[in-house]
Amino acid sequence: MVAMGRLGYHYRLYELMRRLLPAALVAALVGISSPAAAHPSPFSYVDVRLEGSELRVAVVAHVYDVAHDLGIEPIERLLDPSVLHGYDDKIRQLVKDRLALTADGSAVTVGAWSAPEPLSERQSVRLEGRATLERPAGAIAVTTVMFPYDPQHQTFINVYEAEALTSQAILDKSRTRFEYFAGTRQGTLAVVRRFVPAGVHHILIGPDHLLFLVGLLLLGGSIRQLIAVVTAFTIAHSITLSLAALSIVTPPVRVIEPAIALSIIYVGADNLMVHGGRDVRAWIAFAFGLIHGFGFANVLREMDLPSRALGWSLFSFNIGVEIGQVVVVMAVASALAALRSRSEAAGRRLAFAGSIVVIAAGTYWFIQRVFFPGGMA
Repeated sequence: MVAMGRLGYHYRLYELMRRLLPAALVAALVGISSPAAAHPSPFSYVDVRLEGSELRVAVVAHVYDVAHDLGIEPIERLLDPSVLHGYDDKIRQLVKDRLALTADGSAVTVGAWSAPEPLSERQSVRLEGRATLERPAGAIAVTTVMFPYDPQHQTFINVYEAEALTSQAILDKSRTRFEYFAGTRQGTLAVVRRFVPAGVHHILIGPDHLLFLVGLLLLGGSIRQLIAVVTAFTIAHSITLSLAALSIVTPPVRVIEPAIALSIIYVGADNLMVHGGRDVRAWIAFAFGLIHGFGFANVLREMDLPSRALGWSLFSFNIGVEIGQVVVVMAVASALAALRSRSEAAGRRLAFAGSIVVIAAGTYWFIQRVFFPGGMA
């Protein structure tokens, strides 16, 4: 009986171990793998504070990321001030290598960074730096890929002026730069300096917009007539550019781009069919300028407009476009007038041939944008 009792005891013990062992193994594996497999917080934070000619910057990074890049195990060691102190220089260097600041286009050299301090409640480390600028900055740019080993990592940017949070942005592998315009006179001037040249550049590299204008100028006319054409075009595209930039009206690109091509075809065809009568080119410029304005807006949207200076950025971009247009109009109109002064017949032949070119280019762009939006081989 005693032997039978012992046998039953060992059998029950065996059954208990057989049931508990798999669960114990799973728990052990999870306990071993979870710290290494799960990234607890794939974020870092950069605070930029503008105080007159002084710029202060603070960086908060999770110990997981810092420990990964410095090869420290276990990662929790970095929360021990005595251990963290031994990595002061390496952490400072890591931040210096991966965070770039500019003020009004000039690189900012941050002075001595503070010793990293542990933030146990956030499982992070924090360090600060200061820089003295030559003058209060109008535009500050932050460029960073803080932890490139992790494609999901994001860096949250907070900008402060006089202790007030004025702007926020998120940087990641697809967007590595953020530019901030200060809410001061210097900031307004920085916006103007940025967007006026951008408007000039865009009109000069936009062959469709330029060809539309040139098509309107081929028939010549008085200075007053040409000014009316350009002014009508400017007013119209300024209206729709503002509406689109403010997200009030945002027609899709797949509609606007073919429509711009059709406007070019129309101008060329109108030149060939007109036979005297009232000059309606200003009305044509206004009507199709509304469409071209949406095309300008598509470009302007990609430029990351400053929300605090949206009005000034729109105004400055329009001024730049107008400057570019005036340069082109003066050059083309002067050349056409010079040719007509020598030979009226040569002027007519050029207007005819130019209109054919305008129609052909517009047709090419229309086919490309409707049937080959990715580009024609």
